[in-house]
Amino acid sequence: MSVVSALILSRRPASAFVVVGLFWGCFAAYVPVIKAQLNVNDAQFGTLLLGSAFGLVSSMFLAPRVDRLLGARGMQFAAILLAFIWLFPAQITTPTLFFVAFVCVGLCSGLLDVIMNARVSELEGRTGRSLMNGNHAMFSLAYATGALVTGAAREAGLDPLWVFGGMGLVTLAIAAQLRMDVDTVEPEDGIRGRYPLIPILVCGGIVLVAFMSEATVEAWSALHVERTLGGGAAEGALGPAMLGITMAFGRFSGQVVSERLREVTVVFWSSLISASGALIAAFAPTPMLAYLGFGVLGLGVSVIGPMGLALVGKLVAPHHRTEAISKAAVMGFSGFFIAPVFMGYVSEALGLRVAFACVALLLVTAVPLSLIAAQLRAAIKAA
Repeated sequence: MSVVSALILSRRPASAFVVVGLFWGCFAAYVPVIKAQLNVNDAQFGTLLLGSAFGLVSSMFLAPRVDRLLGARGMQFAAILLAFIWLFPAQITTPTLFFVAFVCVGLCSGLLDVIMNARVSELEGRTGRSLMNGNHAMFSLAYATGALVTGAAREAGLDPLWVFGGMGLVTLAIAAQLRMDVDTVEPEDGIRGRYPLIPILVCGGIVLVAFMSEATVEAWSALHVERTLGGGAAEGALGPAMLGITMAFGRFSGQVVSERLREVTVVFWSSLISASGALIAAFAPTPMLAYLGFGVLGLGVSVIGPMGLALVGKLVAPHHRTEAISKAAVMGFSGFFIAPVFMGYVSEALGLRVAFACVALLLVTAVPLSLIAAQLRAAIKAA
């Protein structure tokens, strides 16, 4: 019941999470098609995906300005812009133009990411409820839906433009739901206090690890199933779909868990569980076992990112909260673009099995970060 009430309370930003999830789910399932039409190897494709990282960095500077300028309509503007820009990458066959298009994708996606996470953080501060997991679960559910729809569309031979165009129409249909008033919090007694750099870096690092791990499965699981394990197009699409489904389940469950356990405890154990899933996927001899690995990884990693974002909101003063969430979110979402490049080069040199094994090592690094966050939390309580 707490999950339902949390989603009702945060239904407006949750709708924005749905928009982002649908488009990235579609892209993940179309990766083999897009890579083939670009006629590039793994390392080159990973480098092209880095274009979105440049756009994301730009969004870190633009998002606060756009947010202040548009106020309640910020999410609407960013969502419609994102829907429009996604019409281009899947149609491009020239690597250079694809890179430029993906810079724009990263900018628009990052813009919406920052604004919608800031809105959830504001709601958490206003209501005292933990809402991040439920909202991120909606992203995962939409991501899985987008991947499954795209898998069926690929089997039917449907052009990517029709699928991305259809998702654009869905975005327009729910655009009215994305209007949301903005909270403005001033520092008490006009004193801003020390800038919370350490909490931002620690929590941003936790989110970065989570989203880098998630991005590797999103961008490369279909290729792993189809190329390494000999699966077909529909079987390949089940890779990212399995991640999305298990992450949605994990985050909905995490919405309940987050109101009973400390964030740092959940991050600690979840990182170890997800690392085991990455190892299963890396050394799976069949697509079925790979799905099991993706599922375990999805269950574990599902709560790490949202917990990191919720945690930074609790480690900083209220008047720093929105900016801190924005910077931690940008750090984290950069993982969606760093990871494909990393995976591309490792895969080109050593193969996808080794690349997924490296993901397991990456996930373990969230353990010491969670311990540092626990110390910061204890210091705040003792102050």
